[in-house]
Amino acid sequence: MKTHYYLGWFEQYFPENLANVLQEDIKDRKSLAMISSNPSVYEDDGATERSWLDQAGIKFDEYHLINYRVQKEDAQTIIQNASVIFLLGGSILNQHRFLKEYELSDSIRKGSAVVMGASAGAINMSAKWLSSKKLGDELETSHVYDGIGLDNFSVMSHFDLENNMALVQSELSPLSEEINIYASNKDCAVRVKGDKIDVIGNVYLISNSKIQKLD
Repeated sequence: MKTHYYLGWFEQYFPENLANVLQEDIKDRKSLAMISSNPSVYEDDGATERSWLDQAGIKFDEYHLINYRVQKEDAQTIIQNASVIFLLGGSILNQHRFLKEYELSDSIRKGSAVVMGASAGAINMSAKWLSSKKLGDELETSHVYDGIGLDNFSVMSHFDLENNMALVQSELSPLSEEINIYASNKDCAVRVKGDKIDVIGNVYLISNSKIQKLD
């Protein structure tokens, strides 16, 4: 049963309820593959996300950081052999380009690893996502990108949704007519296990231009 975690960002560590379900889901701890969102920057990349797992008592025999220091063929092998794949936070577009350049998406989709993404990583895991300057992204013109497509929905992660509800609804309404969007701020998670979706923290569903807070 495939398991995916779409995470926001955590100021300290995973909350206890999230740490508990991660402990249950991550049984195989041979190898963690972390995919950079800033693959040209090497220092301390992934340290924060790794500290969340360490604090939750989830440690691995091997740790791999995939960036430009790793050859493309080696990166694909690391992904194929990973127990857990973690797409790191940072630049959504840089990570999107890197995934395409290294042809990693297919290996991520086909593998049996638990897949996690934080902020930018969570967005890139989704089926589609909107890049919009009004929502703080890097492009001048709004554009809908295809993500890895692990599940048939979109994610908007690590955004101050509560104070920008009207803006979010306006920007995301067209995409929400086509696909469901799960939007969250900090300290939140969407967990997909098989055909079941659970949420932790304040997560909103935007569907057919309507927004509702999920239990």
